[in-house]
Amino acid sequence: MKRSFWIALAAILLLPLGASSQTVDDIVAKNVQARGGLEKLRAIKSLRITAKISQGSFRADFVQENKRDSMVRRETILQGMVRVQAYDGHTAWQTNPFGGRRDPDLISQEESKPLIVDADLEGPLVDYKQKGHKAELVGHDSVEGTDCYKIKLTLNDGDVRYYYLDADSFLEIKIETQMTVRGAVQYRDTILGDYEQVGGVYFPFLHQSREHRSDQGTIFTVDKIELNVPLDDSLFSMPATKTQPKPVSAAK
Repeated sequence: MKRSFWIALAAILLLPLGASSQTVDDIVAKNVQARGGLEKLRAIKSLRITAKISQGSFRADFVQENKRDSMVRRETILQGMVRVQAYDGHTAWQTNPFGGRRDPDLISQEESKPLIVDADLEGPLVDYKQKGHKAELVGHDSVEGTDCYKIKLTLNDGDVRYYYLDADSFLEIKIETQMTVRGAVQYRDTILGDYEQVGGVYFPFLHQSREHRSDQGTIFTVDKIELNVPLDDSLFSMPATKTQPKPVSAAK
């Protein structure tokens, strides 16, 4: 009996450090459960977020609509003009009257990456393996005095996100993004808060976003979230433009 006890004890002591700690999949599963559970997340077929954006003296209304699978449309509304950015699962496009362009234009593959990530209704952490992402539990870190689990998520497009999950609630309270555009890495920090439950799912109603180490940021305040609203697929598709007739060449 004594010999068996010491063998068992030695086996425990020789385990690699952290072998008994939680894995990244454990933490992700607790995050999904904290948000409302996988069943309720997957029951969301569409949603509409109505919000306000402020950045310094700039103020605008904002509407985002999502629909399965992988469709998203954003509208930024200011003084009767509407900037649209959308993705229909295949093509990313925009209209930008603030820049003097009312006709729809394609968005480049690199610049459309944040839009495509936003098209994921559940978010990239859910079923990350099936989506081609890679997750790693980095350890613990603190966000404004709150102990957090830190997860590094490498997206299937090569960009990186660090998720900070409250160690008590397991909800996301900060996301750091590293996105490569035209060979340059862009860094952005987003603080999430004011969680409220809608249809049994918790959503952050406050987003504070800024370029890494920048003093100026954007505040995104949600007014309302609606689930499973009827949305036609045409909302997300790039509208056809009126083709201009070709000039007739002069007869030789």
